[in-house]
Amino acid sequence: MTLQTQSRDLLKTDRVYLILRQRIRDLELPPGAPLRKEELAAEFGVSRAPVSDAIARLAEEGLVDVFPQHGSFVAEIRAADVREGLFIRTGLEVEACRRAAALRTPELCAALTANIEAQGAALDAGDLQQFYELDEALHELIFGAMGHTRVMRFLDSARAPLDRMRRLVLPKGERPQATYREHRWVVDSILTGDPELAGAAMRAHLNAVSEAVEEQLRAASSETIR
Repeated sequence: MTLQTQSRDLLKTDRVYLILRQRIRDLELPPGAPLRKEELAAEFGVSRAPVSDAIARLAEEGLVDVFPQHGSFVAEIRAADVREGLFIRTGLEVEACRRAAALRTPELCAALTANIEAQGAALDAGDLQQFYELDEALHELIFGAMGHTRVMRFLDSARAPLDRMRRLVLPKGERPQATYREHRWVVDSILTGDPELAGAAMRAHLNAVSEAVEEQLRAASSETIR
């Protein structure tokens, strides 16, 4: 196989992986859904190899369960994976928030301000999908300010099992409005340039997320979350 062919296959694998990953995280592919390689290969216009490679990467993240001779299925939402994701997020994102406040570049401040204003507009319009996307973008802005690409990839991988639970929690009751208020405190704290205040704001936000997640874990049926 030539280097050019390998590069093309890698690009195909990346495309299949990213699309399937988003579908799983958005619950478009629910827990337990089968991933039939032939059907996916036909849908994406690729051979089985990129699909197999993409599924293997998703399995490494805990989003897919592979059973030899039986097939591949979207993984159940496992409480242990969700809690682990929250633990990793808290450790990394609190420190990232502290550093973002210390940096406080004009570009970062402008991006954070634009994001939080857009979040408010999305809530006013009742557009939870847009709010969810802006939520993710806010955290990426804060963490991305450090410029640690490898750590960013690690965090994204660790967040993957948690994101499905957040999809279940976010629409509940007053949680969207509470999330917005917490985000507003995080952004305002960064804009003040106070690292300790910013870190405390992010920790408070993630603690609130953890409480909402734990409530959902207790309420969920054993068929959905294990």
